[in-house]
Amino acid sequence: MNAPQTVALHRPGAAITERHDATWPLADVLALFELPFNELMFRAQEAHRAHFPDGDVELATLLSIKTGGCEEDCGYCPQAARYDTGVEAKKILDIDTVLDAARQAKANGATRFCMGAAWRSPKERDMEKVEEMVREVKALGMETCATLGMLEEGQAEQLKKAGLDFYNHNIDTAPDFYNNVISTREYQDRLDTLGRVRQAGLKVCCGGIVGMGETREQRAGLLAQLANLNPYPESVPVNHLVQVEGTPLHGLEPLDPLEFVRTIAVARITMPEARVRLSAGRRQLGEAVQAMCFMAGANSIFYGDKLLTTGNPEAEDDRVMLAKLGLKTRSATLESAPKEACGC
Repeated sequence: MNAPQTVALHRPGAAITERHDATWPLADVLALFELPFNELMFRAQEAHRAHFPDGDVELATLLSIKTGGCEEDCGYCPQAARYDTGVEAKKILDIDTVLDAARQAKANGATRFCMGAAWRSPKERDMEKVEEMVREVKALGMETCATLGMLEEGQAEQLKKAGLDFYNHNIDTAPDFYNNVISTREYQDRLDTLGRVRQAGLKVCCGGIVGMGETREQRAGLLAQLANLNPYPESVPVNHLVQVEGTPLHGLEPLDPLEFVRTIAVARITMPEARVRLSAGRRQLGEAVQAMCFMAGANSIFYGDKLLTTGNPEAEDDRVMLAKLGLKTRSATLESAPKEACGC
């Protein structure tokens, strides 16, 4: 299960040196992965209950505001222009379409609305449109998040001024596996964008993808990188690779579902105050594995019809599943909280 699979897309990557003051050395993170399953789940539940006593699940909706035509070569992504995946490049959505989607998401119980664009980095004309979207969605009373690619100096501040709450920029995988997946931007480019986001005072949404042919040690390396960010991200999306025909990573042997559950549990232990989100790939996991992920400390899901260009369980299916498990949503928790407690 843990043997590396051959995914020879790009040049070998140089490992990023571990900090001497790392809160979570790689060896310690790997040791968590190696725990007996029940012991790992117990420790994850302890951390989860200590920091999220309400046990609620955050519902977030992600809308692709600009689909396809991306110049990057991420080996997992159907939006890359160089891959024949059937994804058509489209212009950025108009503001009314975005607001209609946000209103529907809010009506379905989502508290956070994320806007994603298939760009290497946004141009100034793009920024003006996104800033308007952020202002208008914020006015609906929702938390706002954007994922627009790499940010240049000053762009994070523009988004902050428009009212953005979170910026998503994933590091994808461990440093020593990264160049097997992408060559059009460096690992450090991602860290630089995260630094700009923090400097602007935005909250960070940052995670990665598992099941791309990496080893268990490299999965530990991904979580060690995230946990050692100072501070670690407020939101940590954990994606289970969705294999799309036409992308270089299509055809890999799927990751063992229990290994995905272990990844969620280790993320909860190493980043105890973060919202750990079940992101892409939930449809393939099924209800039983998702239930185990909630036991392991996941407390956020992408919710609704589409997750960028891959399928996501529909909102009604999610409501039924959460009801079966007796899990409250964050919106319900906020509505039942005293006004002074929830900042209303």
